[in-house]
Amino acid sequence: MTIEEAMKTALEYEVRIRDIYREATAAVDDEVGKRIFEALCKDEQNHIDYLHYKLKQLQDTGKIIAERLESAIPSAESVNREAEKVKSLVAKDFLGIKRQMLSKALKMEIETSDFYQKMVNELPDEGRALFERFLEIENNHIKAVQFELDYLSKTGYWFDIKEFDME
Repeated sequence: MTIEEAMKTALEYEVRIRDIYREATAAVDDEVGKRIFEALCKDEQNHIDYLHYKLKQLQDTGKIIAERLESAIPSAESVNREAEKVKSLVAKDFLGIKRQMLSKALKMEIETSDFYQKMVNELPDEGRALFERFLEIENNHIKAVQFELDYLSKTGYWFDIKEFDME
């Protein structure tokens, strides 16, 4: 796969996950839930805009210049540091359609992350540099969505940390 093909495929993934977050934003009725999905939607839209910019750059110059891609979602390290200080970013009654949206988003985030990992493994240095940051951000999205889903599902885990043991 060429870098250009990879970027076009990445755009397809980003549009799909952005649309899931748009749908989720419209489906939830509590303000906290809306803010979470809006933040994730905005992050995905930033990825789309960045990929369009980089694709044009590649088409115009034949090269990609590495530039930092920012994310509204904190890094996994940052979330881990703050995990002891906060409970959850969602309302306690986060049920039904909201849980379904999180599950749908998690599945798509994992699929997108898998694609980025494949690109990091297969593309030459120029493409690898572009997709490494996307991989990092998508992995943070996975952790954030999994965190909320675990909390809502009362699995006994909170952001991959065992909260309690029944024994």
